[in-house]
Amino acid sequence: MKIISMIPARYGASRFPGKLMQDLGGKTVIMQTYEATVATKLFDDVFVVTDSKIIFDEVVNNGGKAIMSIKEHKCGSDRIAEAVENMDIDVIINVQGDEPFTDKNSLSMLIDAFKNDTNKQIDLASLMVHITNEEEIKNPNTVKVIVDKLNFALYFSRSPIPYARDKSVPVKYYKHKGVYAFRKQAILDFYNLPMLTLEASEKLEQLRYLEYGKRIKMVETDVEGVEIDTPADLDRARKLWK
Repeated sequence: MKIISMIPARYGASRFPGKLMQDLGGKTVIMQTYEATVATKLFDDVFVVTDSKIIFDEVVNNGGKAIMSIKEHKCGSDRIAEAVENMDIDVIINVQGDEPFTDKNSLSMLIDAFKNDTNKQIDLASLMVHITNEEEIKNPNTVKVIVDKLNFALYFSRSPIPYARDKSVPVKYYKHKGVYAFRKQAILDFYNLPMLTLEASEKLEQLRYLEYGKRIKMVETDVEGVEIDTPADLDRARKLWK
């Protein structure tokens, strides 16, 4: 099984433009993320895939591997799909460019999900973290996921799911972490299928997979990491890096 990692990287992030080129521990955020992913030694290859010449040059000039997108893309999955279309690979792990604190154990669990899937029932695998903070559960920027007994995703939402109508029933809430592992065919299908109502409404690309019947295996981890979405997140990341 040939497994690679793709790190989609946009320069013009809406909430924090240029965040991937900010300094973190003496290197840019994107280079720290790239080098941390390579250092896991889990992958046959690691690439940054980007629409930005600034990011492309930063990676290549510092000894990394980067791919320049040919088309304009609305999401990271589309960017990855274009890049891998003609590659001879089996599984792609999407590592977010703004998450430099790469957790090797979590990535290993995603890879193991595919290695143990002898009947090829899994199209994608992704990570979830148990959350208990009520503000986080209600926060629409925190994407929640509910799963079946085998930990396959039933639904993702910005709303609290499930809705706790009966307060006496113990319910666990899970936050979805945007680290994905795809079979190559699953991400190519995503690229070629039009957006449907649920994805358009919630603005969550993972819903496209569910709407078209793909199966997403969720893997529980206790590592939340640090997503750099704002300058305040970057300050927190710098403190942790020290």
